[in-house]
Amino acid sequence: VKDGSWTVLQLVEALGSCLENADPRTRGRGIQLLSQVLLQCYSLLQEKEVLHLVLFYENRLQDHHLVIPAVLQGLRALSMCEVLSQGLAVSVLKAIFQEVHVQSLLQLDRHTVYSIITNFMDTREEELKSLGADFTFGFIQVMDGEKDPRNLLVAFQIVRDLITKNYALGPFVEELFEVTSCYFPIDFTPPPNDPHGIQREDLILSLRAVLASTPQFAEFLLPLLIEKMDSDLQSAKLDSLQTLTACCAIYGQKELQEFLPSLWSSLRREVFQTASEKVETECLAALHALSACLSCSVLSSDTEDLLDSFLSSILQDCRHHLCEPDMKLVWPSAKLLQAAAGASLRAYHHVTHSVLPLLLEQYNKHLQSSQRRTILEMLLGFLELQQKWGHVEEDENTLLLLQAPVCSVVFSALTDPSVQLQLVGIRALTVLGSLQGFVSPSDLELVVDHLIRLALCEEDSQSSEAAMEAAGSLAPIYPKVFSGRMVPRLEEELQSERDEESSRNHCSLRQCCLQALAAVSTHTSIVRETVPVLLQHLRKVQKGSEAGNVQDIVSVCQSLHRVALQCQQDAEGCWYYHQTVVPCLLAKVQAATQESTHPLLGKALLEEEVLAAMVAVISAATTHLSPELAAQSVAHVVPLFLDGEVSFLPQNSFPCSFQPFEDREHLEAQRRLVALLMAFVCCLPRNVRCCSGNCPFTATTAGKCFAGLVNKHPAGQQLDEILQLAVNRMEPGLAEGPRRMQALTLLLWVTKALVLRYHPLSSHLTDKLLGLLGDAELGPAVADGFSLLMAESPDVLHKGCHADVRIMFRQRFFTDNVPKLVQGFHGAGPDVKANYLKGLVQGCWLLTSPVSSHSQLLSLLLEALSCSDHVVQLSTLSCLQPLLPEAPQIMSLHVDTLVTKFLSLTSSPTMAVRIAALRCAHALTSLPTTVLLPYKARVIRALARPLDDKKRLVRKEAVAARGEWFLLGSPGR
Repeated sequence: VKDGSWTVLQLVEALGSCLENADPRTRGRGIQLLSQVLLQCYSLLQEKEVLHLVLFYENRLQDHHLVIPAVLQGLRALSMCEVLSQGLAVSVLKAIFQEVHVQSLLQLDRHTVYSIITNFMDTREEELKSLGADFTFGFIQVMDGEKDPRNLLVAFQIVRDLITKNYALGPFVEELFEVTSCYFPIDFTPPPNDPHGIQREDLILSLRAVLASTPQFAEFLLPLLIEKMDSDLQSAKLDSLQTLTACCAIYGQKELQEFLPSLWSSLRREVFQTASEKVETECLAALHALSACLSCSVLSSDTEDLLDSFLSSILQDCRHHLCEPDMKLVWPSAKLLQAAAGASLRAYHHVTHSVLPLLLEQYNKHLQSSQRRTILEMLLGFLELQQKWGHVEEDENTLLLLQAPVCSVVFSALTDPSVQLQLVGIRALTVLGSLQGFVSPSDLELVVDHLIRLALCEEDSQSSEAAMEAAGSLAPIYPKVFSGRMVPRLEEELQSERDEESSRNHCSLRQCCLQALAAVSTHTSIVRETVPVLLQHLRKVQKGSEAGNVQDIVSVCQSLHRVALQCQQDAEGCWYYHQTVVPCLLAKVQAATQESTHPLLGKALLEEEVLAAMVAVISAATTHLSPELAAQSVAHVVPLFLDGEVSFLPQNSFPCSFQPFEDREHLEAQRRLVALLMAFVCCLPRNVRCCSGNCPFTATTAGKCFAGLVNKHPAGQQLDEILQLAVNRMEPGLAEGPRRMQALTLLLWVTKALVLRYHPLSSHLTDKLLGLLGDAELGPAVADGFSLLMAESPDVLHKGCHADVRIMFRQRFFTDNVPKLVQGFHGAGPDVKANYLKGLVQGCWLLTSPVSSHSQLLSLLLEALSCSDHVVQLSTLSCLQPLLPEAPQIMSLHVDTLVTKFLSLTSSPTMAVRIAALRCAHALTSLPTTVLLPYKARVIRALARPLDDKKRLVRKEAVAARGEWFLLGSPGR
C-alpha cells in the first residue's frame, strides 16, 4: 500500500474471506490486519476510500465483541485522516455512543475510544458542536465508571476541552460534574516500578483543571469542597483548599454568595485548630483568593457589597483576639486578617481602618518587650502589605493618617533594650522607608541616625547586621540622605583615634564601620563616597605596625569585596569601582615589593591571606565588565605584569622595575603578585583577549592563570601553538629536577582547562597524568589531582567567570579514563597501587549521577581489601570510610562483604590498618538500620577483641565503634 502497488480497497477485497468468515476470531484477525495497515497508511488515503472504510467500520461496530478492539483501532486511524468528508466524524461518534459499551472493554481499547474523540475534537470541532448537548451526553456515557489512571488523564482533558471550547452542555451540567467529581479527592498510589510514570499529582492537577474550569459547577462543587474540608484526611483538606483557590479565579459574587458563611467558618476553624503548617498555608491562600474574587466583582447599584460584609465577618471573629498578645489565637487571627487584606487595595483599606489603630493602642498599652514584639510583628505584616501597592496615596489611606503614631512606635522599638524587639523594629523601619511619601524628611534623618547607632552597636551583632542590611535596602531609595549623613559619620568614626585602654573596643568599632560602609554602598553615588574612604583606611592600616595589621588589611579587602559584588549589576558603578580600586590595589602591593629588602614575611600586603582577599576583590570587580571596558583594562594590567609598565598606577614613582616573571631570587616578592593577575585574567569575558618559581602559592596561581587563558582562547592554530609550547616546557620539568611539583601543578590546571572544553589535547595530558600515578614521588599528588579535575573551582574555571564548561564533562572523563585506572591498578606494584585507587575514588565520587560508577569502584575497593600489602589495605580503608555515609544505598548491597572484611582487618599486625578498619566498622552504622540489624550481634562480639589491644589508640577506636553498634536500633536513635 505504501509504495502504491496496492490500494486499501484492494486489500479489503483480498481479505474478503477473512472479513466474512463465520468465526468471529478469524474476522477479528482480518480486521486487525486491515487496521494495522491503516494506522501506517492513513495519510495516503483518498476521500472516497475513507468514506467506504468509515461505513465498513461503523457497520462492524455491531459485530461480535471479540471484533470490536480491532474495529476501534481502524476508526482511530481514520480519525486522523485529513480527507475525512463532512459529517463522517459525527457519524462515527454516534455509532460508538450507540453501539459500544465502552466501560466493558479492556483499558487499551477504552483508551482508543478516548483517542478517537480527542482527534475529532482537535480537527472537527464545528462538526461536533453541531451535535449540541448530545455529544456531551454521549461522552458522559463513555467515561462513566472509568478507573484506569492512564485513561482518566485523557478523559479529564476531554471534559476540560468540552468546557473551555464552549461545547453545549445543555441540561447535562450536573451529570458532567458528577461523572468527574466522583474521583475527588484523588486517592491513587502508583504501583512500584510503574512503567507509565503517572503520579498522584498528575491526576490531582488534571481533575482540578476540570472542576475549576467553569462557574456552572459552583453550586455542586462548593458544597463538596466544604464537606471535604471537614475530612479527617489531610490530603483531602489540602486538595479541597487548593481547588477552592483555583475556582476563585473564575467565580464571581453570584457563585460565592450562598456559600460564603460556610466557607469562612471552615477556613477559620482550620486555621484556629490545625497543627499542620501546610493546611494553614492553603487556608490562608484560599481566604486571600475569596477576598480577591469579591474585590473584582462588578457591583450594580442595587447589589449588596459582599466584600464589605465578608470582611466585616472576618473582623468580627478575629479582631478581639489581637488584644491578647500572649494567647494562642492571636497569630492565627492576624494571619487571617492579613490574608484577606492582601487581596486588594479596597480590602486592605477596610481591614486596616479597623486593625491598625487597635494595634497601635495595644502596643502602648502593653509594656513587656515580648508582648510589644508580638504586636509590632503583626503591625509589620500589615505594613508589608502596603508595599504591594507602592506609593502611599492620601485618599482613604489609614496608614497615612496614622503616620506619626506608627513612626513613634517603630522608633521606640529601636531604642528598647530587647534585641528581639529591636530586630522587628529594624524590619518595620525598612518597610516604612520603602513606602515612598510616607517618611517625612525630618523622620528620614532620624531613621539614618538610628541605623548608624545600631550598626555600630558592638554589644549585639544581630542588631548591627540587621541595621546594616536595612541601610543597604534603603540607600538606593534615598541616596542623597545616606551619602550626606551616614557616610561622613562612619568615616569620622573610622578615622578617630582612641587611647590605649579602649584600643580593643576601637578595633571592634572599626570592623563595624568597615562593614557598614560596605553595606550602605548599594547606589553608585554612594559607592563614589565610600570607596575612597575604604581605600584611605587601607593606606592607614598598611602603614601601621600593630600585630593585627594583616587582619586589618583583610577586613578592608572584605568590605571592598562586598561593595564590588553590590556594584556588579550596575554598569556605571561597576566601571567606576574597577578603575578606582584595581589600580590602587596593584600600586600598593607593587610598592610593597620594592620599598625595602626586608624578609618577605614581614610585608603585610604580601602575606598569602591578604593576597587571597585581594584576589576576591579583583575577581568581583572584573567579572561583570562589558567586553569593551574589560579590553581597556587589559591594555593596562597585562603590560604591567609582562613589561613592567607602571604608568597607569597611582603614585607610580618606584626606584626599580616590576618583573614578576623574571626568575631571579630577589624578585621572589614580585612573583607572588601573579595571584592578582590570575584574578584579573581568569574573570574576563570570554571574547576579551590577553595576549614559575619555587613558591607553591605562586606556582599554583600562575598555573590557574594560564589555565584560565587557554580555556577561553578561541580554537585554532594560535591556541595549538601555545599549548604545544606549554607541553614542551612541562615535560622536561616533570622528568627530573627540583621543580617537578611545580610542573605537575601546571599540568593539572591545564588538563582541567582542556577537559572542561572537550579539547582534543586533553586526552594526551590525561594519559600523562595516568602514567605519573606510577611515579613514587609524584604519584600521591597526581591521585589527589583527580579531585581537582572533577570538582568545581571556586575562583577560576567556572561559568561565573565566563569559562568554557561543557555539559556532562565529568561523565565523559569517567567513561574515557576509569578503564585505564582499573587496568593500571591491576598492573601496578604494591607501592603505588594506592595511587590508582585514590585517583578512582576522587574522580568517581564527584559524578552527578554516580550509581554505575560507584558500583564499579566499590567492587575494586573490595578486591583491594583482599590484598596482603598493608599500604594498599590502609589506602583502601581510608577511601571507604568517607564513602560509607555518602552512598548508603550502594554500600547496603555489599554490607555482608564489608562487615566480613572490616572485622577481619581489626586483627591486622599493622596498627594503622587496625585503627582504619575500626573506623570503617564505626562508619557502617550510618547505613540503614534495617540492613545492619542482622549483623549486630556478630559485630559486637568481634569488636570485643580489640578492646584488649595493646595500643591505646586502637582501644579508643574499638570503644567508639562498639558503642555505636550497641545503640543500633535503640528508640530515638
